[in-house]
Amino acid sequence: MSELENKLIEKAKILLENGEVKRVVGWKKGEFYHDPSPATFETADGLKEFVYNDFCGANLSKYLIDINKKEGKTAVFLKPCDTYSFNQLVKEHRIDRENFYVIGTECHGKLDNRKLLAAGVDGVTDEKYVGDEVKFSTIYGDKTLKKGEAILERCLTCKGKKFMVSDDTVVIDETEDEVSDRFSKVAELEKMTADERFKFWQSQLSKCIRCNACRNVCPACSCVKCVFDNPQSGIAAKANDDAFEEQLFHVIRAFHVSGRCTDCGECSRVCPQSIPLHLLNRKFIKDIDSLYGEFKAGEVAEGKTPLTQFDTDDVDPNAAADAIK
Repeated sequence: MSELENKLIEKAKILLENGEVKRVVGWKKGEFYHDPSPATFETADGLKEFVYNDFCGANLSKYLIDINKKEGKTAVFLKPCDTYSFNQLVKEHRIDRENFYVIGTECHGKLDNRKLLAAGVDGVTDEKYVGDEVKFSTIYGDKTLKKGEAILERCLTCKGKKFMVSDDTVVIDETEDEVSDRFSKVAELEKMTADERFKFWQSQLSKCIRCNACRNVCPACSCVKCVFDNPQSGIAAKANDDAFEEQLFHVIRAFHVSGRCTDCGECSRVCPQSIPLHLLNRKFIKDIDSLYGEFKAGEVAEGKTPLTQFDTDDVDPNAAADAIK
């Protein structure tokens, strides 16, 4: 057990035992070391299943929507990027701030299982960051990868180690990590011709199996009833019949979260088909920044987004269309 994991467990245990909170939301051990999953702990004894390692990539904010309805206060461990989603949910009145005790949790990038498998790293039993490398202990022997080759894409473009909201923090190593431009891939798409971009997205979205994992994990997809679950829509929870339908779902979803997406990358992380869905959202974020001024959804828990307020100095719609082609 790492020092950080031990401190998190101790923090959770104290909060539960003194009655300050009714439950704690964190991660529990999976069948394998590399597959921890979100979990709720209601007793100190239950914390023996608690885990926090570099595979705990899940953003816990989405799970708070249902928990918000329960009696008593809930403690939740949030990584820096997760706190943006938490604030956005507060802003949209999906959760009540006073119902939660937020514990800011140290993170230096979470590992991507798909990247590891592609690099021949399987059966991981332990991992350790050493400079710009990640050293793995596996049942097949030791392996070493460059950090950039091992962590989630969203972690390559981390927004920083600052917590946008917290009641307490558990941080041992305050080192800032080097990150890359999160809009670089969007810029590459923008350099393509319209036909090239269409072919790119057609090839990617055609892989969609409509499992709804992206929608279900997305903090911004918080509607009680989704338009795609409406039996009157003619497209309720059905597999793609043609090219139009496979594009319709993701394009409409991207429009629905525009201005509210915190770029947490959960949609891409959970997609079983490895579709780079975050690129759709980042295109919207980039355009909003260029047209209305730099804006980070979830940076604060109040105020309006650029697309839900009007100013006489706003860009002309026709000029905007030309600017984002």
